[in-house]
Amino acid sequence: MRRKTSSWIHHLDGPPPVEVVMKKSVRATRFSLRVSNRDDTVSLTMPHWAPEGEALAFLHARRDWLMGHLQNRPTAQRPVIGAVIPIEGIPHPIIAGSGRSAKLVDGCLSVTDDLRLPIRVAAFLKNRANARLHTASEYYANKLGRQFSKLTLRDTKSRWGSCSAQGHLMYSWRLIMAPPEVLDYVAAHEVAHLAEMNHGPKFWAHCASLCPDYQRHRAWLKTHGNEILAWRFESLPTG
Repeated sequence: MRRKTSSWIHHLDGPPPVEVVMKKSVRATRFSLRVSNRDDTVSLTMPHWAPEGEALAFLHARRDWLMGHLQNRPTAQRPVIGAVIPIEGIPHPIIAGSGRSAKLVDGCLSVTDDLRLPIRVAAFLKNRANARLHTASEYYANKLGRQFSKLTLRDTKSRWGSCSAQGHLMYSWRLIMAPPEVLDYVAAHEVAHLAEMNHGPKFWAHCASLCPDYQRHRAWLKTHGNEILAWRFESLPTG
């Protein structure tokens, strides 16, 4: 029997039990199982014409992969007093301070201890990321002999950066938590797209000329990227 609703919850038996958001999409051409990097939400997207039974068979066939994937994900981290947060790859203890903005003090991140603490920490990281990514992008663009039109930062979960056909560079501000050479690699990668809007041999040649050790930094992101994405910066609950 077909469902008339476009989405519903299916409970996959554990341990532990997992809620799976089942979604029908007119744009989907195949089944797709995904775990959100933002909040670990599990979703299965299916073509609008697909029977529910086929979707559930697809889900159960991948149950072991899903459970293993969820178990291997890093524990969510929150910026609170006493936590240690990476800034440019270096661990910084978060200590109680004063003022409206977080700031570095003797190797620590000093921030007012109130409900807005996570937002203050995120603002500090965004400002630092903006400066570093502008500098790196301008450096690599000049080296390549190209120009970008603008640069924006977002809290993206599926990609570290992008480059549009109009030369608009976009980066995840969380890159400021990675080692500087990793941030530089992502900037070099996206700037290389100003010359080649693909991932063909010519693109990787440009990437290698801008950042010769790019493969090592790319591997770092694949290994440790989820640790950066595990940090949560929403306001602390009031209850």
